[in-house]
Amino acid sequence: MTRFSFQIAATDSKARTGTLAMKRGEIRTPAFMPVGTAATVKAMKPEAVRATGADIILGNTYHLMLRPGAERVAKMGGLHKFMNWSRPILTDSGGYQVMSLSDLTKVTDEGVTFRSHLDGTKHMLSPERSIEVQRLLGSDIVMQFDELVRPDVSEKKQRIAMERSIKWAQRSRDEFDRGGQHAEDAAIFGIQQGVLDEGLRKQSADALIDIGFDGYAVGGLAVGEGQEAMLGCLDFAPDQLPAEKPRYLMGVGKPDDIVEAVRRGIDMFDCVLPTRSGRTGQAFTADGPINVRNAKFAEDPLPLDPECGCPTCSTYSRSYVHHLVRAGEILGAMLMTEHNLSFYQRMMQGLRDAIAAQNFDAHANAFLDRYRRKGA
Repeated sequence: MTRFSFQIAATDSKARTGTLAMKRGEIRTPAFMPVGTAATVKAMKPEAVRATGADIILGNTYHLMLRPGAERVAKMGGLHKFMNWSRPILTDSGGYQVMSLSDLTKVTDEGVTFRSHLDGTKHMLSPERSIEVQRLLGSDIVMQFDELVRPDVSEKKQRIAMERSIKWAQRSRDEFDRGGQHAEDAAIFGIQQGVLDEGLRKQSADALIDIGFDGYAVGGLAVGEGQEAMLGCLDFAPDQLPAEKPRYLMGVGKPDDIVEAVRRGIDMFDCVLPTRSGRTGQAFTADGPINVRNAKFAEDPLPLDPECGCPTCSTYSRSYVHHLVRAGEILGAMLMTEHNLSFYQRMMQGLRDAIAAQNFDAHANAFLDRYRRKGA
């Protein structure tokens, strides 16, 4: 099996469907990656995650570096063996969590010094250390270390972060190439930055292309800018990246965000939304999300989504899941998460099928019209 290849099987306007092939398996695109922050997709066994249709999951460099420690995971045989997931894993660089979880950070061209949100211990995360941690974990798709800033910072800070991310991209690439056997088995993606500015995004993309990566991510979105602004950025950002390489929109998102992003040429997604929502009582359905905690579901005999064939919907009623969620029972989170991940994977399969059938716009519009109706 090749180290990494990406084949586009069909396109429909900007939407694409294809296959990303790696040693640990093939990934059908457009793909949604469930988030396994701390070596687990919360409330799910790995085999259950796979049964929903997931081809790949995401692991978190920052969290795993702090607990249980990348060196310990490596000692235990790597992340795949440690968590019993045999298929591909993408690991993020840790940069987002450094910025969002620690109140005490210092960013320099060398890297980011921060204090752990767990115990206050001091750490340094640089491009080299980020790649080293991802190597120790045994990641299949490694992400460059980058600096993310929110859209409300000054234009000067946006440019500084984008230019620093370019420098860190080169250092990440260099460290990855020093990785020996790991570099021969894994892939590395660059991350385009530039907030919502088309010129900054173009400068970032051109520099990343010059460095050369296996795939490219659109970073720095879904951080408070709103859907309209995000989609406006996606009207140009993916087109600035190589058409023959996979494009990954980091941290997105809501079902309607994903459909609109696929329309604009995005191939890969990750988000905590389906799992986090599952733990808080929100279920995704073809008619929009529902809050299962609501009293109106207390005696509802229907499944969460009458059109869903997942094990939860095939077996349990809204009434029972409502009871579990209101009672704080662990099984409630398990059943809700299983359903939500199944909904997302079924949605992705529908998008792939529609692109292959050259029917994407009609399928997407029908999905969005129904999903965006007022939910329960």
